[in-house]
Amino acid sequence: MSLDKQIKEKISIEAIKTLLASFDELPQDIANVDNIPFHDLFLNASLLKMDKSIYGYPYTMNLHVLHETLTLTFFEKVAHILCDGEKLEYTSKKLGNIQITREQKNNVSKIITELSNKTVSPHLVAENSQLFQKNNSELVNAIDFSADVFFEKDNDIIAIELKTVQPNSGGSMGEKQKILEGKAALYRLFPDKQIHFYLGFPFDPTVNPKTDSVTSYDKTRFSRSIVNLDKFFDQQEILLADGLWNFLSGETDTMQQILDIINAIATSKFMYEFRLLTDNSKRQSREYAERLLEWNLFSEYELIRKDSLLRNSTAHNKKLQNTYRKKPFDNQGNYQWERFHTLVKLLDNESR
Repeated sequence: MSLDKQIKEKISIEAIKTLLASFDELPQDIANVDNIPFHDLFLNASLLKMDKSIYGYPYTMNLHVLHETLTLTFFEKVAHILCDGEKLEYTSKKLGNIQITREQKNNVSKIITELSNKTVSPHLVAENSQLFQKNNSELVNAIDFSADVFFEKDNDIIAIELKTVQPNSGGSMGEKQKILEGKAALYRLFPDKQIHFYLGFPFDPTVNPKTDSVTSYDKTRFSRSIVNLDKFFDQQEILLADGLWNFLSGETDTMQQILDIINAIATSKFMYEFRLLTDNSKRQSREYAERLLEWNLFSEYELIRKDSLLRNSTAHNKKLQNTYRKKPFDNQGNYQWERFHTLVKLLDNESR
């Protein structure tokens, strides 16, 4: 099922922001990178040197900035858009530590020790039974933990820690301890709900793009490719590639739809097309309207459909004229939502 238009629009805006943040104005060599789907599509926008007659001067992609923006911002923002979630940090510097019982703390240590010694294999149900207990033992602080994605359902609490596909070596044990104590803490906060805490990976780099779809995944193969991941984590705790994105959206083929959105925007003409959309003198051109639709910018498309009415409605109000003349995007690629809502309200008032 196709994603909602508003969701597509919000993801498109995040893609635009990611591209703008990743471009350098001075040319540089483009290094070889692994065949990883999100990076590959964004790199389409930098291939290779751009025509100076179109762009004025060449732009190239800063691969380091692209990687940092994807792993630290883009994936998290898209995840929030899909599930209407948020980021929570239960740390001493943010929301404060949550307390758990001494018995829960001891059970976490026991689970970690047994997994480390390989006396047991990771087993989600068995581990939860040791965490989700109500008792009167003393309270102690849980270790700092965060959830890159957090949302609450009628009967469930969902927390997801999003990870790069190349996490720090030896980090699996630390992640497991954090998630175990996080689940124990969330259980005390939400005693009447089911607690779920996952590791989320945006794509599966072990997929062979020559023979398999880039959205496919193999949890067993993937877990074995990361140091100690299968030693500490039950596969039920891992959300991977299309499985992650479908879980967040509640739809199917979500990862492919995200890739399609990126693919429509991240072309070698990106800078030219972005400049077009920030040139108000071109608002009535066919190319302008076509680009808005191709980039899923449905809100702005609705405004240009009623552009003559907007111009008439703002003709005698200098403040509204200033709002009307604002560019739809700022220099970082943020869509000017305050401008949009002001103009839409004006149109609503005119139609009454």
